[in-house]
Amino acid sequence: MRAQLLYRSKSVLSDGAIVEAVIWKVPQPLPGSLHNYKYSLFYGYPGQRVVGYDNERGKGDHRHVKGREEPYQFSTIEKLIDDFLRDVETRRQRRR
Repeated sequence: MRAQLLYRSKSVLSDGAIVEAVIWKVPQPLPGSLHNYKYSLFYGYPGQRVVGYDNERGKGDHRHVKGREEPYQFSTIEKLIDDFLRDVETRRQRRR
């Protein structure tokens, strides 16, 4: 089986912020992950990541918030997207 694109979305918000998500189903887990998904979720501005979730090869599942990288406990794609959108909303509310 080859990698299969499951989800791709990109929005540019009125203030120029970008919300982008890409999720792939892969034939076997990436080193550092225990599931068959490769994902990259981004919220920020050109050249500035505010929130990011990904499972880079060798690093496993992690998230970036406020310039810090920390482990992320992946359970389902739905929870991943919910957690990401919750972090995005929290950051957007703090900008107001």
